[in-house]
Amino acid sequence: MFKKLILKNSFNVKKYLSSFFSTTTAQSGSDVLVDQLSENNSGIFVISLNRPAVKNAVSRNMMKELAETLDKLHFNKNVRVIILRSSSPGIFCAGADLKERITLSPEEIYQTVGKFRSLTLQIESTPFPVIAAVDGFALGGGFEIALACDIRVASSEARFGLVETKLAIIPGAGGTQRLPRIVGPSIAKELIFTGRIIDAKSAKEYGILNHVVEQNDSKDAAFAKALEISHEILPNGPLGVKMAKTAINKGSEVDMNTGCAIEDHCYARVIPTTDRLEGLKAFAEKRKPIYKGE
Repeated sequence: MFKKLILKNSFNVKKYLSSFFSTTTAQSGSDVLVDQLSENNSGIFVISLNRPAVKNAVSRNMMKELAETLDKLHFNKNVRVIILRSSSPGIFCAGADLKERITLSPEEIYQTVGKFRSLTLQIESTPFPVIAAVDGFALGGGFEIALACDIRVASSEARFGLVETKLAIIPGAGGTQRLPRIVGPSIAKELIFTGRIIDAKSAKEYGILNHVVEQNDSKDAAFAKALEISHEILPNGPLGVKMAKTAINKGSEVDMNTGCAIEDHCYARVIPTTDRLEGLKAFAEKRKPIYKGE
């Protein structure tokens, strides 16, 4: 029933989920909100960027709160999937907080950019699948945050751009490294050199997005798609998913032989697990497996 509902454009995800939010681990005044979903959505945690007055511009405090949130979730056995989104419709993240940056010394700016880069590496290395649900603009640092996620889905109204060269700087949170690995060096150079803003359709054609969905009246189409993908991940063995992510992330950085060695190491990690035996037993008994992440 849930899967059928979320495919309808008129489906109001916020209204549907309102009775299933079991825990909110940050106050509404925080720059980052965290919701642990329950019932049929158990295992899904939603991280929301929450600076609507400045279009979720990334401040030093937001970076701090997001890093602390990821640290807390890293060893939480209840986490199966993380959805990263905005708390406000129409904007994902406008990039760095330039009003804050202008008050910083060159040394402070350099340190801040370094922390931002470390944050995107932290997102990328989070052991669980991280899905970016993008609605509206994802510019500069906002785009870099999305690029650090494992899967990216966006509404048809979303827009993307690494616009830093317009400010006489360069992307500093991994954008010059992640974008070329997705679209190729030549396309990445054109997009970064020009600071061009592209629509969701173009981003999908470049391979930046996994899915583009038509926006609905509730302005939650991207979030609905992220939930749909999450529900396809939830039944699978959590340790298998974690090791698959590690193998892909680490293997993509090296040659094929080294990558296969990494895959071998990750495969060895899942062989002695209780979940692997449960999967075989469930297959033999023709039932759904019950995985515990052990």
